[in-house]
Amino acid sequence: MQWRRMPAAFKSQRRRRSWKETQLSSSAITTSSPHLLSMDFSIRAANLDDCKDIARMIMELAEYEKVSDHVKVTQKDLEQDGFSKNPFFHGIIAEVPEQHKTKEGYTKIGYALYFYAYSSWSGRAIYMEDLYVMPEFRGKGVGKALMSKVAQLALAAGCHQLNFTVLNWNKPSVDFYLSQGSFDVTATMGYHCMRCEGEALKHLAQL
Repeated sequence: MQWRRMPAAFKSQRRRRSWKETQLSSSAITTSSPHLLSMDFSIRAANLDDCKDIARMIMELAEYEKVSDHVKVTQKDLEQDGFSKNPFFHGIIAEVPEQHKTKEGYTKIGYALYFYAYSSWSGRAIYMEDLYVMPEFRGKGVGKALMSKVAQLALAAGCHQLNFTVLNWNKPSVDFYLSQGSFDVTATMGYHCMRCEGEALKHLAQL
């Protein structure tokens, strides 16, 4: 299964700073999940040293979605934007023991990126930008564990919504998210995810 993003309650807006009560250490969100599969794995907070692997998996995800030419973010960007004094995003990592590493030597096999937002209807919200698990580790509960951890962090911060987007052709992921109690905001409420970027954004800023 391809683990990926999801739609925000499009009444939400991005928030740069996370809520103070969710400033958790790596050890505070570590989860070991041997009961989910025959191979053990853990979920922990991402740190600066993970940025190389996060950048790698972002590209893997983009290649799956056939949009790799759209990826502009570099490892350095991730380091600056996720681990500065006022981070723009937070992340969690799925990791396996050395004995289960990939043939390329990777032990970091999945990740989720998220940030805090605000809904003018229901208050605090969390937006999950990415949810990804390497192909050979899918179907073993890793993606579900990552999403569950984001939900736990959302509740710890007093959030009322977990928002994300998913590609309309990615039926396995759509079915998975629906099975977890999520619903399609576009189909149910008619919202569409809009974007302004590049020259259009610069022009808009000059009005």
